[in-house]
Amino acid sequence: MTTVIGLDEPPAELRTTPLDALHRAHSARMVPFAGYSMPVQYAPGILAESRQCRERAALFDVSHMGQAWLIAAPGAPAAALERLVPGDIQGLKPWRQRYTLLLNEAGGIRDDLMVANASDDGSRLLLVVNASRKQDDFDHIAAALPPGIALEPLEDRALLAVQGPQAAAVLGRLAPQAAALRFMAVAALTIEGAEIIVSRSGYTGEDGFEISVPAAQAEAFAARLLEAPEMAPAGLGARDALRLEAGLCLYGNDIDELTTPVEAGLTWTIGKRRRRDWDFPGAVAIRDQLDNGPHRLRVGLRPEGRAPARAATQIAAADGTDAGSVTSGGFSPSLEAPIAMGYVRRDLATDGTAVLLLVRGRQLPASVVPMPFVPHRYLS
Repeated sequence: MTTVIGLDEPPAELRTTPLDALHRAHSARMVPFAGYSMPVQYAPGILAESRQCRERAALFDVSHMGQAWLIAAPGAPAAALERLVPGDIQGLKPWRQRYTLLLNEAGGIRDDLMVANASDDGSRLLLVVNASRKQDDFDHIAAALPPGIALEPLEDRALLAVQGPQAAAVLGRLAPQAAALRFMAVAALTIEGAEIIVSRSGYTGEDGFEISVPAAQAEAFAARLLEAPEMAPAGLGARDALRLEAGLCLYGNDIDELTTPVEAGLTWTIGKRRRRDWDFPGAVAIRDQLDNGPHRLRVGLRPEGRAPARAATQIAAADGTDAGSVTSGGFSPSLEAPIAMGYVRRDLATDGTAVLLLVRGRQLPASVVPMPFVPHRYLS
């Protein structure tokens, strides 16, 4: 059984997504997550849902995540957002998107997000941020905007992720234009009366799509997708297992405001032009770490045996000295073995290094290994 990292204690009142009735009709087990009632799994279970995504196609509800427009005169939204992120947003071509990071002045990661240039002239960016951070993100971005640029949260849209090697075949029956998209491309389409924004992207390591749909049409749209014989619904449990297999970070566990892009292995998000200008938050600290090396680094871990090492598991060096801690861990459905990621001292971050994991009072041997654990299969 894979533990879902980051599940919350139930608040007094949970919000629901536009697909709540559909989840319940499919006998989903609902749990509180980021203030929402969300499906953690369906009747087949987390392992079966993970394999469904790896072998065929799976539908995930990610409507709890934050969506917003950043709108102004051509070029202005990108220039404004670059005050807060290290990515080259001004160089983002029309109808393309990019993964980037909101940073604080110490170089810590406030959130990771997707930014799409959803226009022909650079007048409109679409932002997708994490559910647990969306209000903080939107407040932070809005406070930094110059006059004439508007941040418009999209409270009336759902977000669906169609992931897996047969995702393009499923969506292509409804919209051949979507199936023709390249990786990280974006399009505005009308599918069976629903005005959608679709990107060829996802967070499972598989080929797939993320689809922004008007909330009022989301349930019918999702039901239509689930009519495909290749498709089945999948919950948060499978999503967490898949993104861990893909070596992808979960905000609040693997990255946070005390973690820099250098430590997290995310320096590739810093654009070439941004490295020349160093004009983004935390640039001094990040440049120092690039020049001199950070004290710790995010690594993949393969425990020996069958016992998984969960988040917060202590890591020791072979000589017993403190080495770091696990930030995400569980059982890999694809590898049928435990996997984990975490932060270790820089001197221990070389692939093949032997470490010890303190699991249930016992020191279990493990090795530092390269990520991803399961190769990415994004469309090239």
